[in-house]
Amino acid sequence: MRKKFLIWTTVLYITYALGTLIYLFVVHDSGVPGAAAGSAADPSTFLNKSEEEEIREYSTRRHLLYLLTLPVEWLIYTGLLVFGLARTLKKATLYKLPLYVFFLSGLVWVLTLPVSYVGRRLSLSYDVSVEPLSKWLQDHLISFSLDTLMMIIAALVLYRLIRISAERWWLYAWLLLVPFLTFFMYIQPVLIDPLYNEFDRLSDAQLEDSILSLADGSGVPADRVYVVDKSEETNALNAYVNGIGDNLRIVLWDTTLRSLSEEEVLFIMAHEIGHYVKNHLLKSLFGVLAGSFLGLYLLYRLLPVILHRFGRAFRIKGVGDIASLPLILLLVSILSFVAQPVEMAVSRQAEQAADEYALEVTGNPDAAIGAFHEMIRHGKSDVHPPTLIKYLRYGHPTMLERIRKAEE
Repeated sequence: MRKKFLIWTTVLYITYALGTLIYLFVVHDSGVPGAAAGSAADPSTFLNKSEEEEIREYSTRRHLLYLLTLPVEWLIYTGLLVFGLARTLKKATLYKLPLYVFFLSGLVWVLTLPVSYVGRRLSLSYDVSVEPLSKWLQDHLISFSLDTLMMIIAALVLYRLIRISAERWWLYAWLLLVPFLTFFMYIQPVLIDPLYNEFDRLSDAQLEDSILSLADGSGVPADRVYVVDKSEETNALNAYVNGIGDNLRIVLWDTTLRSLSEEEVLFIMAHEIGHYVKNHLLKSLFGVLAGSFLGLYLLYRLLPVILHRFGRAFRIKGVGDIASLPLILLLVSILSFVAQPVEMAVSRQAEQAADEYALEVTGNPDAAIGAFHEMIRHGKSDVHPPTLIKYLRYGHPTMLERIRKAEE
């Protein structure tokens, strides 16, 4: 089985890599459609030749890196199962679930860290990222610590539920997930986000009054605007509204504040406020809960079938054996990937609605187009990405679509 795994993995990955190269460099046309030529969405109308070429190169290499490294995590989990390392790790950690999760999470983190580092080097080389190595490592260690802590808690609860009820554990797990996700959305702006960056009140009183006036007119219960110091990490531009209840926050990246005019900033903030007005935060929560319900049920159905067929080869006794955790994580990752196009499609619809709301409220399509142009320039954004990349990765409409909508 191990020999077959190595042979088939090599053959399939080489085939996949060749298909990826052909798709990106032969099939995909990186130019804008003829109908958009000469419009505000045509990069040649607002970028010079050097900028166009740089964005095209960066986007293509970023898409290539994403597609080529997409199966890496799946290969790691499958390798752990096929070579019996899931069982070996269980013994090495003395059958202690928290230790098992910690070392499993650490192993995956170490093995995937080079992929993240290559992505960092690519962003640095095109002046999108400006993050020092020390800050980059610090952020990754914080993410590893938080993710591992949550995974330990989730694993302890999950395996306890499996032992209590072999037939209903997935339903009980989902019922516990509802208050957990709601609580996480509540605490994220005040406890999680500050671990990565510093937040200060917007110092421009006039601009803050304009934003808060816009928020108040839309029914957003905010009394201040925050600025986050993203300039120590990136040159890209962004803003967001997150949190629920009295922890709701309107946040501007300092890069956005420095790079856009007041009218352009107001359009960006109107877009973010639009998410609140149209209840996209709550709808997103409900969507995650619905997807989690289906995902946990599928996990409940798939685990016994796979273990019946491969349990002995994987040296896993059953669903309740903690050595099954790599299989659970593998299935969760694959199910998440399968659901990703649907998630991205829903997100694009929400982002389009927020754009429409901002255009209606501000009545300033020129500011919208100007903001989009600067976002493309500073973030080296692909105006017209490959269709596959759009459906897998784009939670926003493409810049081509957003600019054309504003032009209308």
